[in-house]
Amino acid sequence: MSALPLNLTATTGFLVADNRGRLVGKVECPMYGTLPDVPDALSVKSGFLSRHRRLVPADTIAEVDPASRVVGLRVAREAIRRFL
Repeated sequence: MSALPLNLTATTGFLVADNRGRLVGKVECPMYGTLPDVPDALSVKSGFLSRHRRLVPADTIAEVDPASRVVGLRVAREAIRRFL
């Protein structure tokens, strides 16, 4: 794992997998709060016809692989809160 900060700004459309390799969903968009140019979390669509969304905090993300377009989490998908 790299010591460089993760770039979450260009992850729209990436698949998200939990720490066991299970699919969580697809990144809908980065979400901002603390700083206007650094995302605090990702909105991830999951479920049939993307009816469910999960809020993935930046500190739960282990790695981002731009080559395979996958965001890897350090937690299980059950630990990620649903919203909307």
